[in-house]
Amino acid sequence: MDDRAPLPQPPIFNLNAYSPAEIKEAIEKVGVKKANLPLLASFMLAMVAGGSVGLGALYYTIVASDAGLSFAISRVVGGLAFSLGLVLVLVGGAELFTGNNLIVMAWASEKVSSREMLRNWVIVYFGNLVGSLGLVALVFLSHHPDMNGGRIGLSVLNTAVGKIQPDAVTLFFKGVLCNLLVCLAVWLAYAGRSVTDKIVALILPISAFIAAGFEHCVANMYFLPLAWLLSQTGHVPADFDASPITISGIVHNLVPVTLGNIVGGAGLVGALYWAIYRAAFGAAAPPAPPS
Repeated sequence: MDDRAPLPQPPIFNLNAYSPAEIKEAIEKVGVKKANLPLLASFMLAMVAGGSVGLGALYYTIVASDAGLSFAISRVVGGLAFSLGLVLVLVGGAELFTGNNLIVMAWASEKVSSREMLRNWVIVYFGNLVGSLGLVALVFLSHHPDMNGGRIGLSVLNTAVGKIQPDAVTLFFKGVLCNLLVCLAVWLAYAGRSVTDKIVALILPISAFIAAGFEHCVANMYFLPLAWLLSQTGHVPADFDASPITISGIVHNLVPVTLGNIVGGAGLVGALYWAIYRAAFGAAAPPAPPS
C-alpha cells in the first residue's frame, strides 16, 4: 500500500494574472500572427481600429464639451471615456498602429523580419486613417457636433487647434509619452484572463495619457480631419480663429506624433521589456505563454 500523499493537481481555473515573462512571450506570439496576416485582413481590421479609437475620441468630446466641469475632472473623466477606443480594439479584435509597435519584440527575437514588421505598420497605419476618416464622415453627416448647442463641435475645434499649435519637437515628445502609456496599457491587458481583467488593466494608462494631453496619431486622425471639415463648411463660431486647421497643419501634427509614438511604444516599452526578459531568461525557455 502506498501511503504517500498524492501530488497537488493544478487548478482547473486559474484566476492569477499572467506573469510578465508570459506576457512577453504572448506578445511575441501575437506579433508573429499580426506580421503574417494577409494584406486585406490587416487593412480591414485596421479600419475597424481607426473607427474604434475615433468612437473613444467622440465619447471624450462629450465630456470635454461640458463647461461646468473643472479642468481635472473634465480631463480624467474624459480620459476614462476615451478608454472605450482601446477596449473595442483589444476585446473586439482589431489592428491598431500604436499597439502594433510592440511587434518589435518579435522582430528582436528574429521571429519576424524587418520587412514584415514595417509592412504591417504601413498597412495598419493607412487602414487606421481610412477607418478614422469614415467615422468623421458619419459623425459630420449625423450632425453630432451640433449637440449641446454646438459645444460638441466647438470642443472638437478647440482640441484640434491645441494639437496643431505646438512645435514639432514638443509634439514628438508628447507622442513618445502617449504611446509609452498606450503600450503599457496593452502590456497590462495581456496579463488578464478575462474581459473584465483586460478592461480594468487598460483604463488607468489610457485615461492618464488623455488627461495629460499627450498625442496619439490615430486619435488625431479623427480629431483633426473632423475639425478641418467643420471649418471648411462654416461650422465655426464667428469669434473662433480656425486658421491653423489646414491640411498642412494636420501634417505638422501627424508626422512628429507618429514618430514619437513609434519611439515610445517600440522603444520604451517593446524593446525595453524584450531586453529585460531576454537577459533574465537567456537561452532558457520562459514559461509557456497564454494561448
